[in-house]
Amino acid sequence: MTEGVRAQQREQTRRALVAESRQLFATRGYAAVGLAEIVRVAGVTKGALYHHFAGKAELFRAVLAEVQREVAHRVATTADAEEDPWARFTAGCQAFLTASTDPEIQQIMLIDGPAVLGWNEWRALDEAASGRHLADALTLLIEEGLIAPQPVAPLTHLLSGAMNEAALWIAGAADPTALADTRTALARMLDALRAP
Repeated sequence: MTEGVRAQQREQTRRALVAESRQLFATRGYAAVGLAEIVRVAGVTKGALYHHFAGKAELFRAVLAEVQREVAHRVATTADAEEDPWARFTAGCQAFLTASTDPEIQQIMLIDGPAVLGWNEWRALDEAASGRHLADALTLLIEEGLIAPQPVAPLTHLLSGAMNEAALWIAGAADPTALADTRTALARMLDALRAP
């Protein structure tokens, strides 16, 4: 067997572990899923799992990173469809809120993410995935005079925290209008930032 074939098999095993773990974590939550079940569902051995990941937490980290990349891609795709910088910014924020209402994303990214990795590590991953894009968008809006000059870092954290909290609230809300009402509130909040 050539090294290229072995590398391809290793990558297939890694992808299977991440995909099957993601499905299990999304439907049942991190705490309810064991390594024995993951390897059984993925059709691999525990040795294969440990070849790729140090344990369940590291495997979860890979799943979370994948989910965060997908959400960031959805947000960027929606935002990039807009020509106007302000419309691009608000569309991106609304797209994040909408994407975060997906039960799989809620469970992995917003519920288990901070619980499994701890707040500091989860926050660092969140900043790397979406916080950087939000900061870049805010910087551009300030440079173009659409938002009054101000420090970008605190504004980024305030908006990110508000949107994450809103997504969690929507997840637990029994009200079918929760998303629409939150989108309206977010639009008003963002409009308040706009320079006169």
